Amino acid sequence: MRDFDYVIVGGGSAGCVLANRLSEDENVSVCLIETGPKDNSEAIHTPALFAFILNDENPKYVYPYETVPQKEFSSVTVTEGTANLADSAGGTYQVPQEYQTNRRGYQPRGKTLGGSSSVNAMLYIRGHKWDYDHWASLGNDGWSYDDVLPYFKKAEGNEQFKNYFHNDSGPLNVAKIRNNNPFVSMFIEAGTQHYRYTDDFNGEDQEGIGRYQVTQKNGRRWSTAAAYLNPARARPNLTILTETTVDKVIFENKTAKAVKCLINGVPEEIRCAKEVLLCGGAYGSPTLLQRSGVGNRAFLESKEIECIHELNGVGENLQDHIDYITSHRVDSWSLMGSQSLKFILRAPFEVLRYILTRTGMFSSPIAEGGAFLKTSEDLDAPDIQLHFAIGMIEDHGRKKTPGNGFSCHVCLLRPKSVGTVRIASKDPLKDPEIDPQFLSNREDMSTMIKGYKVMMKILNTEPLNQFSNVLDPVNINDDKAIESAIRARSDTIYHPIGTCKMGNDDMAVVDTNLRVHGLSGIRVVDASIMPTLVGGNTNAPTIMIAEKAADIIKEQNKL
Repeated sequence: MRDFDYVIVGGGSAGCVLANRLSEDENVSVCLIETGPKDNSEAIHTPALFAFILNDENPKYVYPYETVPQKEFSSVTVTEGTANLADSAGGTYQVPQEYQTNRRGYQPRGKTLGGSSSVNAMLYIRGHKWDYDHWASLGNDGWSYDDVLPYFKKAEGNEQFKNYFHNDSGPLNVAKIRNNNPFVSMFIEAGTQHYRYTDDFNGEDQEGIGRYQVTQKNGRRWSTAAAYLNPARARPNLTILTETTVDKVIFENKTAKAVKCLINGVPEEIRCAKEVLLCGGAYGSPTLLQRSGVGNRAFLESKEIECIHELNGVGENLQDHIDYITSHRVDSWSLMGSQSLKFILRAPFEVLRYILTRTGMFSSPIAEGGAFLKTSEDLDAPDIQLHFAIGMIEDHGRKKTPGNGFSCHVCLLRPKSVGTVRIASKDPLKDPEIDPQFLSNREDMSTMIKGYKVMMKILNTEPLNQFSNVLDPVNINDDKAIESAIRARSDTIYHPIGTCKMGNDDMAVVDTNLRVHGLSGIRVVDASIMPTLVGGNTNAPTIMIAEKAADIIKEQNKL
């Protein structure tokens, strides 16, 4: 048994921030626990190689989660094992067992130091001012845009901007993409014939078309492990445990006192004098609470778990960005493709270029160009996001597509569909049951159809309109055909939130200081506390949440 002041469960985007900020006080001891291994793979630190981490058949650095079959997705035929059938002569033969079900979504999450910030596309996006003012309007005092902007700036070390919206001296390095791809320039040229240009999606006005900034430093991925954890590693008051699974939180009189872990298969209790801080993300934090006896009583009892504190919102309110991709085959040396002869021939030179200069294709996040656009001018904020990628991305990169080309995503920024995440059993090694209920609200489909048309309007404009070899062409004038394509091919773009939401209503899990309602000595600090989904990528907002939480924790534990 070991004792610390703070025990942080989850060494991802939020956990690494807390480990650094809390261990700044040499009078407290901090333990950071991560289920996955250390982040010592070159595939993590070389930007473009993240695609191979996400689609690895035997992933080491991600949880390869899948959703339950999604009712609004199209049906697929699944082959599972074989069956023995008798023939007319009395013999037997084997045939594949097949059945029809709705398509499942793929939900990879980071499982290493840095969490998803070690395996994501590195895009630095905060969301829209409206999002945080909306949080405050729901009763979350202290979380308006003006309240959170100082924490975005505290985290940020921006190489390109220093002004009211940006800081250049924070630990999270933010940089321009170090790959000047001609197809991204063509995307911007086509898009700005219809919409405005912007050089900063995180400035005064998010709306427009431009290039993304990335969390990189000198052409290398700059995860929260690199930005926050590495500078703090040598502190004697910080202990980092990897490849350690947390089974549950141990409560005494509704106060968190310890966590029960499995270290190399051996149970161990790690006790805390001050607080347990859950940083497991939208899937890890609510399921850990459920295994610990916190959640809906009837559900917990159905899993043979004693309910120590009934809190019905645990695992509810799951929201995620649904996304559709169109891929265009283009025979060009400037585009990427694992099945492309031209890219295979170019790759050795690009590897050498990257080693010598940290520029070129291997420094790319692949999704280099972007846009935040409105499908209606009546909206307060953009409701769709585009990612323009310099490779054909099919089924999260898991589908091997011959040749090379580019692809473009259209993402629904504020879906109205809401789902759940729940434990499958009390076994901490079992995957959770994830049900985003994608497209269950009809408005989501209506906006996706409009968003598809916006995307294709850009792709069908000079100079991009010369590239018309679409892998899965859809009649842009046929809404039913577009809907069918969305049901067949859309999926997450990796931004789940909301399952331990902040608020004061009956389904809220944490208060505005991120303390779990009705319990002591425990907080949730990660994307699961977001009451609603922000209009953009969620890594930077998660880092902001952890920066703000660190100040709250320090101040409250002085008392």
